[in-house]
Amino acid sequence: MYKNQIRKIRKQQGMTLLKLSELSGVSAGYLCHLEKGSRKNPSIKMMEKISGALNKSITEIFFVE
Repeated sequence: MYKNQIRKIRKQQGMTLLKLSELSGVSAGYLCHLEKGSRKNPSIKMMEKISGALNKSITEIFFVE
């Protein structure tokens, strides 16, 4: 898995971590760990929730070098 783009895309959209959590249904703590890289390899279900909330494809968020 490549370094994810959650933080970059979230910031570009002017979205807080709490707002992303609210929109995606994923806890802010889990999102924070994903952004920092201390959690890796989220499930496809988690990737779908996050990508849906950010209006981006899973590939754009999780598989960019």
